[in-house]
Amino acid sequence: MSQRPRLADTWTQVAVRYLPFADAASEDLPLGRLLRLSLFQVSVGMAMVLLNGTLNRVMIVEIGTPTWLVALLIAVPLLVAPFRALIGHKSDTHRSFLGWRRVPYIWAGTLAQFGGLAIMPFALLLLGKPEAFNLGMVAAAIAFLMTGAGFHITQTAGLALATDLAPEDKRPRAVALLYVMLLVGMMFAAFVIGGVLMDFSATKLVQVIQGCAVLTIILNLVALWKQEARNPKATAHDRETPDFRELWNSFVRDGRNARLLTAIGIGAAGFAMQDALLEPYGGEILGLSVGSTTSLTGAWAFGSLIGFMLSGRSLALGTDPLRLAGVGLVTGVIAFLFVVFAAPFGSPMMLFLGAFAIGVGLGLFSVGTLMEAMNLAESATAGLALGAWGAVQATAAGAGIAVGGALRDGVSALVMTGDAGEAIATRATGYTSVYLLEILLLLAGLAAIGPLVGRGRTNTLDSRERAGQPFGLREFPT
Repeated sequence: MSQRPRLADTWTQVAVRYLPFADAASEDLPLGRLLRLSLFQVSVGMAMVLLNGTLNRVMIVEIGTPTWLVALLIAVPLLVAPFRALIGHKSDTHRSFLGWRRVPYIWAGTLAQFGGLAIMPFALLLLGKPEAFNLGMVAAAIAFLMTGAGFHITQTAGLALATDLAPEDKRPRAVALLYVMLLVGMMFAAFVIGGVLMDFSATKLVQVIQGCAVLTIILNLVALWKQEARNPKATAHDRETPDFRELWNSFVRDGRNARLLTAIGIGAAGFAMQDALLEPYGGEILGLSVGSTTSLTGAWAFGSLIGFMLSGRSLALGTDPLRLAGVGLVTGVIAFLFVVFAAPFGSPMMLFLGAFAIGVGLGLFSVGTLMEAMNLAESATAGLALGAWGAVQATAAGAGIAVGGALRDGVSALVMTGDAGEAIATRATGYTSVYLLEILLLLAGLAAIGPLVGRGRTNTLDSRERAGQPFGLREFPT
């Protein structure tokens, strides 16, 4: 009997030492409750895999929808992302007699996400009929917008709820654990959906989408159950609340590094252009099945998770965040070279390695620039600094996705007319042109971020002071 407590203590120490963010739990927020709360991130990751992975490949390859139209559809949810700072502010200052601040927003986002996924199968059926194509595009745009708005609202309020529940000293790692769960959810969803759709049929696709819609409700209900305590005083209608515009203007007047935001925008666009193209590239050029191309998203998510872990270890050792972001950009350049050469070599393995490396590079770049963005503001406006980071990144990513799809279609139409030489007149040329442009953008991002590396920054711990400290993100908008 006496050995059991010692054995339990030993396993606890092993878990805290080796499992990522296992020490994020506390007495107020036990690990089981925190993991249950993280289920809303699993539902968000599932929706992101559907929108950015499975559906864009099906619409382009199986249905024959023009790539630029699909790219615009995928970019639609990103239009909501710049408003995450406002959504978070609204949940902070929500007025309600029920005493809940976060639950109404999480539940509203859940319903919007469910509604978008419920509409999606009917939109796809209409897209497959030439006489109803325009109506299908409208329905698809509504479905993508509702789904995207739903998971952005859910995620913003959910991360805010996690910061409310976690103690001050555990808050960064608790929120970081939620981000890790997003990547875990994406990997799990990608491999499960890919396995189900290995033998593709329209009926199976509809069943998968409907199943994801139902799972969204179930997972988010379990995540929310008895998490936020009612506090009518905190949501009283007669209390004074700060104006968002005043807070935002105050943050802007404090100064933002224009060069940093420029580098963030260029890098985000460089990484995002392939979002609507990677799976169709694998399907059209390398002949991969729907299930196999969906697994590309899983490889990308796994790479992002590895990049996040490497970022945590490096920052804990005192690495300059911008130097870390630069390493992410270089990793992205190498990754896209793998993707480009996958076609002439006819190598699916090179494509999977490229997708994995893209995830690693994006993880390093995102965490590095985010940590630097947090240094642009005082602690009172840290949330707005993250909002600025998210707004620039999301806007640039959305524009990159749309431009990438249009460029692929335009180049493909040009080279296949017969005017181009035989050496470049291949189906892969349109995709390759986008990947080469992404390499140039990542190199431009390096040029923009290079002069900032090593500069003195306010509100930043000296590297010797940061070394050995636990790494975490106070709030991590994705």
